[in-house]
Amino acid sequence: MTHHGPGSEQSGHIPVGEDRWALVAVAGVLAFVAMLDMNIVNVALADIADGLHVSTATAQWAALGYQLPVVALLLPVGRWLDGVGLRSAVLTATCGFGLCSALAAAAPWAAWLIAARLLQGVCGAVLFVLMPVLAIRSVRPERRGRAMSVPATLGPLGAVTGPAVGGLLLDHLGWHAVFLVKIPFCVLALVVAWRVMPRDDGLRRPDRRSVVDALLVASGVAVLLLTLTLASGRPSWLVLALAAVPTLWWWLRGPGGRPVVGVLRATGLFRAHGAVLSLAAGFAAMHYVVALHLQRDNGVSATTTGLTVLAFPLGMGLAGQIGGRLADRYGPRPVAATGAAVTATGLLLLLQLGDGWSPPDVAWRLALAGVGMGLNGGPTQALVMGTAPPGRTATVGSTMQLARNLGFTLGPALATVVWGLTGPDEGVRAGLALAATAACLAVLLLALPGRKPAPAPEKTTDAAPAAHH
Repeated sequence: MTHHGPGSEQSGHIPVGEDRWALVAVAGVLAFVAMLDMNIVNVALADIADGLHVSTATAQWAALGYQLPVVALLLPVGRWLDGVGLRSAVLTATCGFGLCSALAAAAPWAAWLIAARLLQGVCGAVLFVLMPVLAIRSVRPERRGRAMSVPATLGPLGAVTGPAVGGLLLDHLGWHAVFLVKIPFCVLALVVAWRVMPRDDGLRRPDRRSVVDALLVASGVAVLLLTLTLASGRPSWLVLALAAVPTLWWWLRGPGGRPVVGVLRATGLFRAHGAVLSLAAGFAAMHYVVALHLQRDNGVSATTTGLTVLAFPLGMGLAGQIGGRLADRYGPRPVAATGAAVTATGLLLLLQLGDGWSPPDVAWRLALAGVGMGLNGGPTQALVMGTAPPGRTATVGSTMQLARNLGFTLGPALATVVWGLTGPDEGVRAGLALAATAACLAVLLLALPGRKPAPAPEKTTDAAPAAHH
Protein backbone atom coordinates (compact mmCIF):
# COMPACT_ATOMS: atom_id res chain seq x y z
CA MET A 1 0.00 0.00 0.00
CA THR A 2 1.26 3.47 -0.82
CA HIS A 3 0.90 6.12 1.89
CA HIS A 4 0.55 9.80 1.27
CA GLY A 5 0.57 11.16 4.75
CA PRO A 6 -2.03 11.08 7.51
CA GLY A 7 -5.46 10.02 6.41
CA SER A 8 -4.18 8.90 3.06
CA GLU A 9 -6.47 6.84 0.92
CA GLN A 10 -6.06 3.14 0.54
CA SER A 11 -4.72 1.98 -2.80
CA GLY A 12 -7.45 2.80 -5.29
CA HIS A 13 -10.00 3.23 -2.47
CA ILE A 14 -12.86 5.73 -2.63
CA PRO A 15 -13.43 7.06 0.91
CA VAL A 16 -16.58 5.85 2.68
CA GLY A 17 -19.51 8.25 2.33
CA GLU A 18 -17.99 10.12 -0.61
CA ASP A 19 -19.51 10.07 -4.08
CA ARG A 20 -17.28 10.94 -7.00
CA TRP A 21 -19.63 11.64 -9.88
CA ALA A 22 -16.75 12.89 -12.01
CA LEU A 23 -15.51 9.30 -12.17
CA VAL A 24 -18.99 8.09 -13.04
CA ALA A 25 -18.89 10.59 -15.91
CA VAL A 26 -15.51 9.16 -16.97
CA ALA A 27 -17.08 5.69 -17.03
CA GLY A 28 -19.87 7.08 -19.22
CA VAL A 29 -17.47 8.77 -21.63
CA LEU A 30 -15.37 5.62 -21.96
CA ALA A 31 -18.51 3.54 -22.52
CA PHE A 32 -19.64 5.89 -25.28
CA VAL A 33 -16.24 5.90 -27.00
CA ALA A 34 -15.68 2.14 -26.77
CA MET A 35 -19.14 1.33 -28.15
CA LEU A 36 -18.91 4.08 -30.78
CA ASP A 37 -15.83 2.35 -32.15
CA MET A 38 -17.76 -0.91 -32.63
CA ASN A 39 -19.83 0.60 -35.47
CA ILE A 40 -18.41 3.93 -36.63
CA VAL A 41 -15.74 2.39 -38.87
CA ASN A 42 -18.22 0.26 -40.85
CA VAL A 43 -19.47 3.20 -42.91
CA ALA A 44 -15.91 4.10 -43.94
CA LEU A 45 -14.76 0.68 -45.19
CA ALA A 46 -15.22 1.49 -48.88
CA ASP A 47 -13.26 4.74 -48.54
CA ILE A 48 -10.54 3.00 -46.55
CA ALA A 49 -10.24 0.36 -49.28
CA ASP A 50 -9.87 3.07 -51.93
CA GLY A 51 -7.47 5.17 -49.88
CA LEU A 52 -5.14 2.29 -49.02
CA HIS A 53 -5.59 0.51 -52.39
CA VAL A 54 -6.83 -2.77 -50.92
CA SER A 55 -9.91 -4.94 -51.38
CA THR A 56 -13.08 -4.37 -49.39
CA ALA A 57 -12.52 -7.72 -47.67
CA THR A 58 -9.12 -6.53 -46.44
CA ALA A 59 -10.53 -3.17 -45.36
CA GLN A 60 -13.17 -4.99 -43.31
CA TRP A 61 -10.41 -5.94 -40.88
CA ALA A 62 -10.35 -2.30 -39.82
CA ALA A 63 -13.61 -3.14 -38.05
CA LEU A 64 -13.02 -6.82 -37.21
CA GLY A 65 -9.52 -6.02 -35.92
CA TYR A 66 -11.13 -4.05 -33.11
CA GLN A 67 -14.18 -6.21 -32.47
CA LEU A 68 -12.37 -9.55 -32.19
CA PRO A 69 -9.97 -8.74 -29.32
CA VAL A 70 -12.66 -6.74 -27.52
CA VAL A 71 -14.96 -9.74 -27.25
CA ALA A 72 -12.27 -12.42 -27.06
CA LEU A 73 -10.28 -10.88 -24.20
CA LEU A 74 -13.09 -9.73 -21.89
CA LEU A 75 -12.98 -12.72 -19.53
CA PRO A 76 -9.17 -12.95 -19.17
CA VAL A 77 -8.98 -9.17 -18.73
CA GLY A 78 -11.62 -9.32 -16.00
CA ARG A 79 -9.63 -11.87 -14.02
CA TRP A 80 -6.45 -9.82 -14.44
CA LEU A 81 -8.06 -6.52 -13.42
CA ASP A 82 -9.23 -7.97 -10.12
CA GLY A 83 -5.60 -7.89 -8.96
CA VAL A 84 -4.34 -4.54 -10.26
CA GLY A 85 -4.76 -0.86 -9.43
CA LEU A 86 -7.89 0.72 -10.85
CA ARG A 87 -6.34 4.15 -11.53
CA SER A 88 -3.36 2.66 -13.34
CA ALA A 89 -5.62 0.47 -15.46
CA VAL A 90 -7.89 3.38 -16.43
CA LEU A 91 -4.99 5.67 -17.36
CA THR A 92 -3.06 3.00 -19.28
CA ALA A 93 -6.04 1.66 -21.25
CA THR A 94 -7.42 5.11 -22.09
CA CYS A 95 -4.02 6.40 -23.19
CA GLY A 96 -3.46 3.28 -25.31
CA PHE A 97 -6.91 3.57 -26.86
CA GLY A 98 -6.34 7.18 -27.88
CA LEU A 99 -2.82 6.51 -29.15
CA CYS A 100 -4.04 3.61 -31.31
CA SER A 101 -6.75 5.87 -32.73
CA ALA A 102 -4.06 8.30 -33.84
CA LEU A 103 -1.95 5.49 -35.31
CA ALA A 104 -4.94 4.15 -37.22
CA ALA A 105 -5.70 7.58 -38.66
CA ALA A 106 -2.08 7.94 -39.77
CA ALA A 107 -1.89 4.47 -41.35
CA PRO A 108 -0.02 4.56 -44.70
CA TRP A 109 -0.92 0.97 -45.57
CA ALA A 110 -3.41 -1.72 -44.54
CA ALA A 111 -1.09 -3.82 -42.35
CA TRP A 112 -0.35 -0.75 -40.20
CA LEU A 113 -4.07 0.00 -39.84
CA ILE A 114 -5.00 -3.57 -38.90
CA ALA A 115 -2.19 -3.77 -36.33
CA ALA A 116 -3.31 -0.48 -34.76
CA ARG A 117 -6.91 -1.70 -34.61
CA LEU A 118 -5.91 -5.01 -33.00
CA LEU A 119 -3.99 -3.16 -30.29
CA GLN A 120 -6.89 -0.77 -29.88
CA GLY A 121 -9.18 -3.76 -29.40
CA VAL A 122 -6.98 -4.98 -26.54
CA CYS A 123 -7.28 -1.57 -24.88
CA GLY A 124 -10.99 -1.57 -25.65
CA ALA A 125 -11.45 -4.89 -23.84
CA VAL A 126 -9.89 -3.34 -20.72
CA LEU A 127 -12.15 -0.28 -21.01
CA PHE A 128 -15.27 -2.42 -21.39
CA VAL A 129 -14.51 -4.21 -18.13
CA LEU A 130 -13.51 -1.01 -16.32
CA MET A 131 -16.72 0.91 -17.10
CA PRO A 132 -19.09 -0.78 -14.62
CA VAL A 133 -16.31 -1.31 -12.07
CA LEU A 134 -15.39 2.36 -12.08
CA ALA A 135 -19.02 3.47 -11.81
CA ILE A 136 -19.97 1.17 -8.94
CA ARG A 137 -16.84 1.92 -6.90
CA SER A 138 -17.31 5.68 -7.18
CA VAL A 139 -20.58 6.00 -5.25
CA ARG A 140 -22.28 4.71 -2.13
CA PRO A 141 -24.41 1.54 -2.43
CA GLU A 142 -27.68 3.47 -2.21
CA ARG A 143 -26.77 5.40 -5.37
CA ARG A 144 -25.62 2.53 -7.53
CA GLY A 145 -28.66 2.60 -9.79
CA ARG A 146 -28.08 6.20 -10.81
CA ALA A 147 -24.34 5.64 -11.24
CA MET A 148 -24.70 2.49 -13.33
CA SER A 149 -27.29 4.17 -15.56
CA VAL A 150 -24.64 6.55 -16.89
CA PRO A 151 -22.40 4.01 -18.72
CA ALA A 152 -25.38 1.71 -19.33
CA THR A 153 -27.11 4.50 -21.27
CA LEU A 154 -24.14 6.19 -22.97
CA GLY A 155 -22.64 2.90 -24.19
CA PRO A 156 -25.60 1.82 -26.36
CA LEU A 157 -26.03 5.44 -27.47
CA GLY A 158 -22.50 5.27 -28.85
CA ALA A 159 -23.33 2.03 -30.68
CA VAL A 160 -26.50 3.45 -32.24
CA THR A 161 -25.09 6.84 -33.22
CA GLY A 162 -21.83 5.39 -34.59
CA PRO A 163 -23.00 5.00 -38.22
CA ALA A 164 -24.59 8.47 -38.28
CA VAL A 165 -21.51 10.17 -36.80
CA GLY A 166 -19.23 8.16 -39.07
CA GLY A 167 -21.20 9.10 -42.17
CA LEU A 168 -21.12 12.79 -41.27
CA LEU A 169 -17.34 12.75 -40.71
CA LEU A 170 -16.78 10.72 -43.86
CA ASP A 171 -18.68 13.15 -46.06
CA HIS A 172 -16.91 16.26 -44.77
CA LEU A 173 -13.47 15.22 -43.50
CA GLY A 174 -12.60 11.80 -44.94
CA TRP A 175 -12.00 8.40 -43.37
CA HIS A 176 -9.11 9.55 -41.17
CA ALA A 177 -11.52 11.62 -39.07
CA VAL A 178 -13.49 8.48 -38.17
CA PHE A 179 -10.52 7.45 -36.03
CA LEU A 180 -9.50 10.89 -34.80
CA VAL A 181 -12.92 11.84 -33.41
CA LYS A 182 -12.39 9.66 -30.32
CA ILE A 183 -9.14 11.30 -29.19
CA PRO A 184 -10.70 14.40 -27.50
CA PHE A 185 -12.92 12.12 -25.42
CA CYS A 186 -9.90 10.08 -24.35
CA VAL A 187 -7.97 13.21 -23.38
CA LEU A 188 -10.91 14.46 -21.30
CA ALA A 189 -11.21 11.12 -19.50
CA LEU A 190 -7.45 11.03 -18.87
CA VAL A 191 -7.40 14.51 -17.32
CA VAL A 192 -10.32 13.80 -14.98
CA ALA A 193 -9.05 10.36 -13.95
CA TRP A 194 -5.53 11.70 -13.33
CA ARG A 195 -6.82 14.49 -11.07
CA VAL A 196 -9.60 12.67 -9.21
CA MET A 197 -8.64 9.03 -8.78
CA PRO A 198 -6.53 8.01 -5.76
CA ARG A 199 -3.08 6.59 -6.37
CA ASP A 200 -2.70 2.83 -6.34
CA ASP A 201 -0.04 0.13 -6.47
CA GLY A 202 0.07 0.06 -10.27
CA LEU A 203 -0.27 -2.76 -12.77
CA ARG A 204 1.28 -6.22 -12.75
CA ARG A 205 2.37 -8.36 -15.65
CA PRO A 206 0.03 -11.30 -16.36
CA ASP A 207 1.59 -14.62 -15.36
CA ARG A 208 2.06 -17.54 -17.76
CA ARG A 209 -1.18 -19.20 -16.64
CA SER A 210 -3.12 -16.03 -17.40
CA VAL A 211 -1.57 -15.80 -20.86
CA VAL A 212 -2.55 -19.41 -21.62
CA ASP A 213 -6.10 -18.71 -20.41
CA ALA A 214 -6.27 -15.60 -22.58
CA LEU A 215 -5.18 -17.57 -25.65
CA LEU A 216 -7.76 -20.30 -25.01
CA VAL A 217 -10.65 -17.91 -24.49
CA ALA A 218 -9.53 -15.62 -27.29
CA SER A 219 -9.35 -18.44 -29.82
CA GLY A 220 -12.72 -19.90 -28.83
CA VAL A 221 -14.62 -16.61 -28.71
CA ALA A 222 -12.92 -15.38 -31.89
CA VAL A 223 -14.18 -18.47 -33.72
CA LEU A 224 -17.70 -17.82 -32.42
CA LEU A 225 -17.58 -14.18 -33.48
CA LEU A 226 -16.26 -15.03 -36.94
CA THR A 227 -18.93 -17.70 -37.27
CA LEU A 228 -21.70 -15.22 -36.52
CA THR A 229 -20.21 -12.69 -38.91
CA LEU A 230 -19.90 -15.20 -41.77
CA ALA A 231 -23.31 -16.76 -41.05
CA SER A 232 -25.02 -13.44 -41.77
CA GLY A 233 -24.25 -14.10 -45.45
CA ARG A 234 -24.49 -17.90 -45.48
CA PRO A 235 -26.18 -19.80 -42.60
CA SER A 236 -24.14 -22.94 -43.28
CA TRP A 237 -21.17 -21.20 -41.64
CA LEU A 238 -22.86 -21.81 -38.25
CA VAL A 239 -21.30 -25.29 -38.31
CA LEU A 240 -17.94 -23.59 -37.76
CA ALA A 241 -19.05 -22.80 -34.19
CA LEU A 242 -18.27 -26.41 -33.24
CA ALA A 243 -14.57 -25.59 -33.61
CA ALA A 244 -14.82 -23.28 -30.59
CA VAL A 245 -16.04 -26.03 -28.24
CA PRO A 246 -12.71 -27.77 -27.41
CA THR A 247 -10.77 -24.64 -26.41
CA LEU A 248 -13.63 -23.12 -24.40
CA TRP A 249 -14.32 -26.44 -22.66
CA TRP A 250 -10.63 -26.78 -21.79
CA TRP A 251 -10.65 -23.28 -20.34
CA LEU A 252 -13.86 -23.83 -18.34
CA ARG A 253 -12.44 -26.98 -16.78
CA GLY A 254 -9.09 -25.37 -15.99
CA PRO A 255 -7.83 -23.02 -13.26
CA GLY A 256 -8.81 -19.96 -15.29
CA GLY A 257 -12.43 -20.86 -16.00
CA ARG A 258 -13.47 -22.54 -12.75
CA PRO A 259 -13.28 -19.35 -10.63
CA VAL A 260 -15.35 -17.42 -13.19
CA VAL A 261 -18.09 -20.07 -13.26
CA GLY A 262 -17.86 -20.37 -9.48
CA VAL A 263 -18.43 -16.66 -8.95
CA LEU A 264 -21.49 -16.63 -11.22
CA ARG A 265 -22.88 -19.72 -9.50
CA ALA A 266 -22.27 -18.25 -6.05
CA THR A 267 -23.95 -14.96 -6.91
CA GLY A 268 -26.92 -16.61 -8.63
CA LEU A 269 -26.65 -14.29 -11.64
CA PHE A 270 -26.77 -16.70 -14.57
CA ARG A 271 -30.34 -15.61 -15.36
CA ALA A 272 -29.41 -11.93 -15.20
CA HIS A 273 -26.60 -12.54 -17.69
CA GLY A 274 -29.03 -14.39 -19.94
CA ALA A 275 -31.36 -11.38 -19.79
CA VAL A 276 -28.52 -9.05 -20.77
CA LEU A 277 -27.66 -11.23 -23.77
CA SER A 278 -31.30 -11.64 -24.84
CA LEU A 279 -32.16 -7.96 -24.66
CA ALA A 280 -28.98 -6.96 -26.50
CA ALA A 281 -29.72 -9.51 -29.23
CA GLY A 282 -33.31 -8.27 -29.55
CA PHE A 283 -32.20 -4.65 -29.78
CA ALA A 284 -29.52 -5.41 -32.39
CA ALA A 285 -31.86 -7.57 -34.48
CA MET A 286 -34.54 -4.89 -34.43
CA HIS A 287 -32.09 -2.16 -35.42
CA TYR A 288 -30.83 -4.23 -38.34
CA VAL A 289 -34.27 -5.21 -39.64
CA VAL A 290 -35.87 -1.76 -39.32
CA ALA A 291 -33.05 0.13 -41.03
CA LEU A 292 -32.82 -2.38 -43.88
CA HIS A 293 -36.59 -2.57 -44.45
CA LEU A 294 -37.12 1.19 -44.44
CA GLN A 295 -34.46 1.81 -47.07
CA ARG A 296 -34.62 -1.28 -49.25
CA ASP A 297 -38.32 -2.13 -49.21
CA ASN A 298 -40.03 1.20 -48.49
CA GLY A 299 -37.75 3.52 -50.47
CA VAL A 300 -37.03 5.80 -47.51
CA SER A 301 -33.90 7.93 -47.87
CA ALA A 302 -30.83 7.23 -45.77
CA THR A 303 -31.22 10.55 -43.94
CA THR A 304 -34.87 9.90 -43.06
CA THR A 305 -34.03 6.36 -42.01
CA GLY A 306 -31.27 7.63 -39.73
CA LEU A 307 -33.57 10.19 -38.13
CA THR A 308 -36.27 7.57 -37.64
CA VAL A 309 -33.93 5.08 -36.00
CA LEU A 310 -32.59 7.82 -33.71
CA ALA A 311 -35.97 7.76 -31.93
CA PHE A 312 -34.71 4.68 -30.06
CA PRO A 313 -31.61 6.28 -28.49
CA LEU A 314 -33.62 9.44 -27.81
CA GLY A 315 -36.11 7.47 -25.73
CA MET A 316 -33.28 5.58 -24.09
CA GLY A 317 -31.39 8.74 -23.17
CA LEU A 318 -34.48 10.35 -21.65
CA ALA A 319 -35.31 7.33 -19.50
CA GLY A 320 -31.79 6.32 -18.44
CA GLN A 321 -31.47 8.38 -15.28
CA ILE A 322 -35.11 7.80 -14.38
CA GLY A 323 -34.42 4.07 -14.35
CA GLY A 324 -31.41 4.59 -12.10
CA ARG A 325 -33.37 6.66 -9.57
CA LEU A 326 -36.22 4.14 -9.52
CA ALA A 327 -33.73 1.32 -8.96
CA ASP A 328 -32.20 3.12 -5.99
CA ARG A 329 -35.68 3.55 -4.50
CA TYR A 330 -37.46 0.29 -5.31
CA GLY A 331 -34.61 -2.10 -6.04
CA PRO A 332 -32.91 -2.94 -9.35
CA ARG A 333 -34.69 -6.20 -10.25
CA PRO A 334 -38.31 -4.94 -10.56
CA VAL A 335 -37.23 -1.82 -12.45
CA ALA A 336 -35.03 -3.86 -14.81
CA ALA A 337 -37.89 -6.28 -15.50
CA THR A 338 -40.31 -3.40 -16.10
CA GLY A 339 -37.91 -1.78 -18.54
CA ALA A 340 -37.49 -5.03 -20.46
CA ALA A 341 -41.28 -5.36 -20.60
CA VAL A 342 -41.63 -1.86 -22.08
CA THR A 343 -39.00 -2.68 -24.70
CA ALA A 344 -40.80 -5.93 -25.55
CA THR A 345 -44.06 -3.97 -25.91
CA GLY A 346 -42.46 -1.55 -28.38
CA LEU A 347 -41.06 -4.42 -30.44
CA LEU A 348 -44.39 -6.28 -30.42
CA LEU A 349 -46.13 -3.11 -31.66
CA LEU A 350 -43.72 -3.05 -34.62
CA LEU A 351 -45.14 -6.42 -35.64
CA GLN A 352 -48.56 -4.79 -36.11
CA LEU A 353 -47.31 -2.61 -38.94
CA GLY A 354 -48.28 -3.69 -42.44
CA ASP A 355 -46.05 -3.76 -45.49
CA GLY A 356 -45.98 0.01 -45.98
CA TRP A 357 -44.15 1.62 -43.10
CA SER A 358 -44.30 5.34 -42.46
CA PRO A 359 -41.41 6.86 -40.50
CA PRO A 360 -43.67 8.45 -37.82
CA ASP A 361 -45.40 5.11 -37.13
CA VAL A 362 -42.05 3.41 -36.75
CA ALA A 363 -40.46 6.25 -34.74
CA TRP A 364 -42.90 6.30 -31.82
CA ARG A 365 -42.69 2.53 -31.44
CA LEU A 366 -38.89 2.72 -31.46
CA ALA A 367 -39.03 5.54 -28.91
CA LEU A 368 -41.17 3.36 -26.62
CA ALA A 369 -38.71 0.47 -26.96
CA GLY A 370 -35.87 2.89 -26.26
CA VAL A 371 -37.56 4.12 -23.07
CA GLY A 372 -37.68 0.51 -21.93
CA MET A 373 -33.98 0.01 -22.64
CA GLY A 374 -33.20 3.18 -20.71
CA LEU A 375 -35.20 1.95 -17.73
CA ASN A 376 -33.52 -1.46 -17.93
CA GLY A 377 -29.82 -0.70 -18.51
CA GLY A 378 -28.69 0.90 -15.26
CA PRO A 379 -30.80 -1.29 -12.93
CA THR A 380 -29.60 -4.47 -14.63
CA GLN A 381 -25.96 -3.46 -14.28
CA ALA A 382 -26.57 -2.42 -10.66
CA LEU A 383 -28.20 -5.80 -10.02
CA VAL A 384 -25.25 -7.71 -11.49
CA MET A 385 -22.39 -5.60 -10.16
CA GLY A 386 -23.97 -5.05 -6.74
CA THR A 387 -23.99 -8.82 -6.14
CA ALA A 388 -20.34 -9.30 -7.11
CA PRO A 389 -18.27 -10.58 -4.17
CA PRO A 390 -15.36 -8.49 -2.88
CA GLY A 391 -12.31 -8.86 -5.07
CA ARG A 392 -14.36 -10.13 -8.03
CA THR A 393 -16.05 -7.01 -9.40
CA ALA A 394 -13.94 -6.95 -12.57
CA THR A 395 -14.59 -10.65 -13.20
CA VAL A 396 -18.36 -10.16 -12.95
CA GLY A 397 -18.12 -6.99 -15.03
CA SER A 398 -16.30 -8.89 -17.77
CA THR A 399 -18.93 -11.64 -17.91
CA MET A 400 -21.70 -9.06 -18.19
CA GLN A 401 -19.93 -7.18 -20.97
CA LEU A 402 -19.26 -10.45 -22.80
CA ALA A 403 -22.97 -11.30 -22.64
CA ARG A 404 -23.91 -7.88 -23.99
CA ASN A 405 -21.37 -7.88 -26.82
CA LEU A 406 -22.27 -11.40 -27.89
CA GLY A 407 -25.90 -10.29 -27.96
CA PHE A 408 -25.07 -7.31 -30.17
CA THR A 409 -23.31 -9.68 -32.58
CA LEU A 410 -25.83 -12.52 -32.34
CA GLY A 411 -28.92 -10.37 -33.05
CA PRO A 412 -28.19 -9.24 -36.63
CA ALA A 413 -26.72 -12.64 -37.56
CA LEU A 414 -29.83 -14.52 -36.40
CA ALA A 415 -32.14 -11.93 -37.98
CA THR A 416 -30.36 -12.42 -41.31
CA VAL A 417 -30.62 -16.20 -41.04
CA VAL A 418 -34.34 -16.02 -40.20
CA TRP A 419 -34.93 -13.53 -43.01
CA GLY A 420 -33.22 -15.81 -45.49
CA LEU A 421 -35.11 -18.93 -44.35
CA THR A 422 -38.57 -17.32 -44.46
CA GLY A 423 -38.10 -15.48 -47.76
CA PRO A 424 -38.35 -11.81 -48.72
CA ASP A 425 -42.11 -11.55 -48.10
CA GLU A 426 -42.12 -12.76 -44.48
CA GLY A 427 -38.50 -11.97 -43.61
CA VAL A 428 -39.20 -8.62 -41.96
CA ARG A 429 -41.96 -10.00 -39.77
CA ALA A 430 -39.83 -13.02 -38.85
CA GLY A 431 -36.87 -10.82 -37.92
CA LEU A 432 -39.02 -8.56 -35.74
CA ALA A 433 -40.67 -11.60 -34.15
CA LEU A 434 -37.20 -12.85 -33.27
CA ALA A 435 -36.33 -9.49 -31.68
CA ALA A 436 -39.60 -9.37 -29.70
CA THR A 437 -39.16 -12.97 -28.52
CA ALA A 438 -35.67 -12.21 -27.26
CA ALA A 439 -36.99 -9.19 -25.33
CA CYS A 440 -39.84 -11.25 -23.83
CA LEU A 441 -37.30 -13.87 -22.74
CA ALA A 442 -35.34 -11.13 -20.97
CA VAL A 443 -38.50 -10.10 -19.10
CA LEU A 444 -39.02 -13.66 -17.92
CA LEU A 445 -35.40 -14.07 -16.81
CA LEU A 446 -35.44 -10.81 -14.84
CA ALA A 447 -38.89 -11.33 -13.31
CA LEU A 448 -37.93 -14.68 -11.80
CA PRO A 449 -36.61 -14.09 -8.27
CA GLY A 450 -32.90 -14.74 -7.94
CA ARG A 451 -31.72 -17.21 -5.33
CA LYS A 452 -29.83 -15.90 -2.35
CA PRO A 453 -26.14 -15.48 -3.17
CA ALA A 454 -23.76 -17.97 -1.61
CA PRO A 455 -20.25 -17.12 -0.41
CA ALA A 456 -17.74 -16.79 -3.22
CA PRO A 457 -15.68 -19.95 -3.77
CA GLU A 458 -12.43 -18.09 -3.97
CA LYS A 459 -11.21 -14.84 -2.50
CA THR A 460 -8.28 -12.71 -3.54
CA THR A 461 -7.07 -9.29 -2.59
CA ASP A 462 -8.77 -6.56 -4.56
CA ALA A 463 -6.34 -3.83 -5.48
CA ALA A 464 -9.15 -1.29 -5.55
CA PRO A 465 -11.91 -2.23 -3.10
CA ALA A 466 -15.45 -1.06 -3.49
CA ALA A 467 -16.48 2.26 -2.10
CA HIS A 468 -18.52 0.82 0.73
CA HIS A 469 -15.87 -1.55 2.06
